Amino acid sequence: MAKTWATLGVDLHLEPAGPRVRRGLTDALREAVRTGRLAPGTRLPSSRSLAADLGIARNTVADAYGDLVAEGWLTARQGSGTRVATGVPASPGRQGSTAAPPTGTASRPRPRSRPAHDLLPGVPDLSSFPRAEWLKAARRALAAAPNEAFGYGDPRGRVELRTALAEYLARARGVRADPARILVCAGFSHGLQILGALLRARGASTVAVESYGLDVHWWLLAGTGLRTVPLPFDELGTDPGPLTDQAAVLLTPAHQFPMGGTLHRDRRAAVVDWARRTGGLVVEDDYDGEFRYDRQPVGALQGLDPDHVVYAGTASKSLAPGLRLAWLVLPPGLVEEAARAKGGTDMCGALDQLTLAAFLTSGAYDRHVRASRLRYRRRRDALVAELARRAPQIRATGIAAGLHMVLRLPPGTEQATLRAASWQDLAIHGLHRYRHPHATVEPLDALVLGYGTPPDHAWSGALEALCAVLPEGDGPRAAGRGPTGAGSPTPAGDGVDASGS
Repeated sequence: MAKTWATLGVDLHLEPAGPRVRRGLTDALREAVRTGRLAPGTRLPSSRSLAADLGIARNTVADAYGDLVAEGWLTARQGSGTRVATGVPASPGRQGSTAAPPTGTASRPRPRSRPAHDLLPGVPDLSSFPRAEWLKAARRALAAAPNEAFGYGDPRGRVELRTALAEYLARARGVRADPARILVCAGFSHGLQILGALLRARGASTVAVESYGLDVHWWLLAGTGLRTVPLPFDELGTDPGPLTDQAAVLLTPAHQFPMGGTLHRDRRAAVVDWARRTGGLVVEDDYDGEFRYDRQPVGALQGLDPDHVVYAGTASKSLAPGLRLAWLVLPPGLVEEAARAKGGTDMCGALDQLTLAAFLTSGAYDRHVRASRLRYRRRRDALVAELARRAPQIRATGIAAGLHMVLRLPPGTEQATLRAASWQDLAIHGLHRYRHPHATVEPLDALVLGYGTPPDHAWSGALEALCAVLPEGDGPRAAGRGPTGAGSPTPAGDGVDASGS
């Protein structure tokens, strides 16, 4: 049976122009190489395949290839086929060219270089991603995947992952989960967008949030048409007392971000009681619940009332944010609405979901979390010890869990410290960027320090750069303990001096 164009070699889009076919084809190939559309090393179709695709004689293609080999644009070797040569001349339009743009043409902005020392919060040590174990899980998942897994899929996500998550969350986080009530999302931000759209469709207009948090979450909710209102914050954590007719409240009860404390048990009960009385929804962001160092992990708030709390978890801190995998454990009455808000088909890669399911059920996830917990605790301990030695006046809080801590600074020194950090090429955040613009809590001068990001080989250098910029004494290069009390809360039981006392 004659072969059709659909079965012949690799695809190559060319449009030979002009009355002479051979010259038109030669010019089209040369231009494709010159502009970078055909990258160096690219293997071209055989002369037979390209001739069949273009509807021309095979000898014409062979002659065009020969001309370009002679000119140095292509190379041809027995058994290796015809390929684009390396080191060919580049025009300004060629991809990857370093030639300057033509006069009057705006150049593309240069990407920002990575800082020499990265202590930004929110990212784990990406160099520790368990590549070998993940690859084993991917192979098992691919071998066992049913054919239907390669279709569009259930908008809730693969049942294999939802089943594995239900078992893990019940065992490790005290979540009362059922696979039918889990919705897989492309990261927590995606899940928050889904919940925001769901609430807005129900006629909601306002969501309560914490005084300190991530501005991107406030923007996402605003993007769905919801207004965010901050709740008071003190030494017991977020105060749910002012909650009234808000449609929902977004909390980080196990490890408040970024202040680091645990929501007091009385307030945990109070926020659940509010949800029961008013029909409001509690959204529990459990972004780093696996990483507790000095005490038993705090159970999920969702375990108190699964009918009024949405539990949100993610693989971004425990594995890597690039996986774009998170999950919502929903009250029964929200499952169908949330699935519709997500869309008619699954938007998360099925193979990654199946791989994570295999990773969970094999025990590899537990092993990875335990190893990561030990590594991050060692980093935290090294940081606390170094601060005790070189900056004993600095107060560190929120260190009992997670991948970050808050370093309290003297009043008026935060901006000067951030400027000093930029001179050291040290990436670090000030607390001011996490304060809601309408929060009533008194602003504090502090640094939010992430100790998960640097790979092991860069950790000592990052510590050295940090200690070099911390203030001393009473001036802009000052330290001294920031004030405590009602106007400057410190999460109870989660703060220590750098000396460890």
